[in-house]
Amino acid sequence: MSEGADKESQTEEPTEKKIADTIEKGNLPTSREAPILASLLAAMGVVAFQARENAAELAGNLKVTFENPTQWSIGNSIDALQFLHVVTVQSARFVLPATGLFLIAGVLASLLQNPPQINLERIRPKFSNVSPTQGWGRMFGKRGWTEFGKSLFKFSAVTIIVGWILSSDLPLLLKTMFSDPLLLPETILDLSMRLLAAVSIATIVLVAADLLFSRILWRRDLRMSKQEIKDEMKQSEGDPAIKARQRQIARERNRKRMMAAVPKATVIIANPTHYAIALRYVREEGGAPLVVAKGVDLIALKIREIGEAHDIPIVEDKLLARSMYDHVDVDQMIPPQFFKAVAELIYYLHSRNGSRAEIGAA
Repeated sequence: MSEGADKESQTEEPTEKKIADTIEKGNLPTSREAPILASLLAAMGVVAFQARENAAELAGNLKVTFENPTQWSIGNSIDALQFLHVVTVQSARFVLPATGLFLIAGVLASLLQNPPQINLERIRPKFSNVSPTQGWGRMFGKRGWTEFGKSLFKFSAVTIIVGWILSSDLPLLLKTMFSDPLLLPETILDLSMRLLAAVSIATIVLVAADLLFSRILWRRDLRMSKQEIKDEMKQSEGDPAIKARQRQIARERNRKRMMAAVPKATVIIANPTHYAIALRYVREEGGAPLVVAKGVDLIALKIREIGEAHDIPIVEDKLLARSMYDHVDVDQMIPPQFFKAVAELIYYLHSRNGSRAEIGAA
């Protein structure tokens, strides 16, 4: 069956088991635009809270370091390493906080979309990842066109925003060229902050749409055919044919055990052919009469046959037999509503035998 036919047959919503298995394999709906938004917000944080003070401090330290090169006597490798150590430490004070903020933003962008999960399935080599045919399909399929549309939207949005902000601030930028150079960093920071804020707003709209679309697309890809649902039910609940065979075997075992208990019965209540209930009552055992076997049609005839072979009294009572069959269970004592009727039968059998010995005593 072709892939198109398979997609056309997948018309049913995914089951909970299919969704759970997919999540367990690490296939989760994610937005590729969320980390970009997180990076933009981190950049805004760096510009707003770190760039002004730390950049000025870094510039001052480097100025002191390089304005007077004679203070560094580099005569051997140890002196060079010491000089590099000073420069590295001064640069790290500016770079490391910004790098840490970007790392935290990236991790949060992933955690807020889906819970953390360790899954080696995602990094296992797959032929489909290097297959030219499947790669071509990914590039020019629905998902590829979707990614192209998002990239086109980002490019257009950034171009329009940058052009609009630069055109509105063009007089200020031209004026800055003829003003004090010390004011240039502050102007650049303000402009960068405005650009980042505007691009972030556009990216928020894109991320919201991408999150919604990615979940819709993920759900659509998990759709199942009716045959897949049937196969899943067979796996989770068992093959119906096997379960039917198991029930048949259980019924046969119960029937054999029930027939083996008929010779221990005290009396069999039956109508002529359709119903038969075998009861056991021994005073020393205590309790009400116990149902050792019951059945209809062929099973009822078999119960009667075994009873006759073991000289067990058989009492034909159509109404009582049919009523008891619907309300009694094998290996259970008879319900209270039948106490009087069954007691009269046992008394009748006892009187007929002309003895006060228990009928059917072991």
